[in-house]
Amino acid sequence: MSERPRVLIVDDESAMRHMLRLLLERAGYVVGEAADGRQALERLDQEPCDIVLCDLRMPELGGLDLLAEARRRNLPQTFIMMTAYGSIETALDCMKRGAYDYLSKPFKPDEVVLTLRKAEERLGLQRENQELRRQIEGNNRHDMVYRSVAMAKVVELARRVAPAASAVLIRGETGTGKELVARTLHAQSGRRPERFVALNCGAVPVGLLESELFGHARGAFTGAAQEREGLFAAADQGTLFLDEIAELPLELQPKLLRVLQEGEVRRIGETHSRHVDVRVVAATAADLGEAVAQGRFREDLYYRLNVVELLIPPLRERPEDIRPLAEHFLERIARREGRAVPRIVGECLELLESYAWPGNVRELANFIERTLIFCRAPLIGREDLPWEIRRRSRQSDDGYSLKAATARMEKEYIRKALARTGGNRTHAARLLEISLRALLYKLKDYEIE
Repeated sequence: MSERPRVLIVDDESAMRHMLRLLLERAGYVVGEAADGRQALERLDQEPCDIVLCDLRMPELGGLDLLAEARRRNLPQTFIMMTAYGSIETALDCMKRGAYDYLSKPFKPDEVVLTLRKAEERLGLQRENQELRRQIEGNNRHDMVYRSVAMAKVVELARRVAPAASAVLIRGETGTGKELVARTLHAQSGRRPERFVALNCGAVPVGLLESELFGHARGAFTGAAQEREGLFAAADQGTLFLDEIAELPLELQPKLLRVLQEGEVRRIGETHSRHVDVRVVAATAADLGEAVAQGRFREDLYYRLNVVELLIPPLRERPEDIRPLAEHFLERIARREGRAVPRIVGECLELLESYAWPGNVRELANFIERTLIFCRAPLIGREDLPWEIRRRSRQSDDGYSLKAATARMEKEYIRKALARTGGNRTHAARLLEISLRALLYKLKDYEIE
């Protein structure tokens, strides 16, 4: 593994937490703390974590109860239990309930680090196996590539709602990857073996859209020489992705609402309805709330579609994702073209990270592909960048204002520090060499979540 795992220490004794924090941070781990099981659950809900080093006996919620609750919620963390009341029976009980290992107090520092190293190796093997499984199943093209805390929250929320049958509304600017998020929802759901069907509601002529969605019987209208099943029937037991849902004509919205409410589809020219089991995921770059206020979109349909909302931030608000995305596109496109993967020099990456990317991830992918067409060198440098990226980077947006430049730099460094520490604000403050109080003030001032 390229980075040490993030460890959460759960113990009601502050001295024990302090000792373990010092020990593990010296060993290179990123460490968080919780004084009992309830605090630990709150931390696990808010911040990513790989390993939980947990005491067995604590007030409020003990270690075994915390372990049971974590397993009930399908949380992925590896648990290592600690207790001063050690016994073989207790150790076996922990293992049966899903713990990876067990430490009996008092323990030696080397024993703690060795146990974590073993857990770290296990995590590495699990991730390698998952990656191999994705490659075998051919799902790499649906992988989410990100490093930012903002996208980590989107992916985690998508993971939680994927097993449900509820409709999901994905909002975000054009090019942010809304369809990729929808495909990820499908791939992580129980509907994965069935079809994922996608339709851009703005790309089909209004006169054909009803037939495209719901199907038609033979002879239902002029030109209907053959019957058509429609996309809802095609996606039965699977997922139907309706992109640009704001473009759906007002006269078709009641029919879509009926499908969502009753699970029934009636083809054009037929008098009977057919039952379908389809999970609908809609997406829009528009403000549906404003469309409802203007009478262009039904309010009842809006609430049916918006059971769960996923908001994808634009690329300019998560610059820490630009580098991994650029490297991902470089590798994918170069391999597709049968070429060696070139490397982007540091100055070039800085310019990419400073550009506003109005077309978001799609624009970045197009830039990488265009660059590979013309650049045959093993390195991609400044001269290979399009003129608009070299000339219209965000640094020029504020003229010569030192105050604006300083604020922009602080925001970038704070985001990078939070990404590096997995959202741990205490550790991020240490990296930035400022107090936690100062960091909290800047987070509020710059409106960084």
